[in-house]
Amino acid sequence: MPRGKTASKPLGKPSRQLLFSEALRHQRVPPAEEHPLPPPSSMVDATQNATMDRILQEILAVGRKLEGMDSAMALLMVEMKSMRLDIADFQTQVTGLDQRTTSVETHIASWVDRDQDLFYLCSKWTDLVDRGPRNNVRFLGFPENIEGADIHSYQPETLPKITGIIFDPALDFQRVHGLDPKR
Repeated sequence: MPRGKTASKPLGKPSRQLLFSEALRHQRVPPAEEHPLPPPSSMVDATQNATMDRILQEILAVGRKLEGMDSAMALLMVEMKSMRLDIADFQTQVTGLDQRTTSVETHIASWVDRDQDLFYLCSKWTDLVDRGPRNNVRFLGFPENIEGADIHSYQPETLPKITGIIFDPALDFQRVHGLDPKR
């Protein structure tokens, strides 16, 4: 273009529209097989509505399940509170039983001590009675070892023969001792 002259604009279309329409002409358009035509808007709406209905039904089903779970959770909470009360009662009972057991163990320990004391006193009493004054009879003049091995049966048989006395009831010897030889 020579200097001083300005390019004239075509009349009628603004410059932006010209550029856009020229760009469309130069754009390479792919064949129809590569890009199928979009479905009509009524088909899109029907598909979307069906999908939305399915989603809504699934949400409602989940909601019903959640309501069932909610009521089950409420029942579980009631049962848990009941169990807590039962456990508290059991703990109270166990504490009471523990105290009673401790008391019984204390009494039993004192009874064991009393039993030991009683056994000691009984053995001491028996020893004192055995050593106390008795109806002791001393026979002298028997030869040594005449009784043989069984001194306990020799004395009740021999004494009535020697003395000529019949004892009724028969003599009962608690203890029979041989005497030491004279010193």
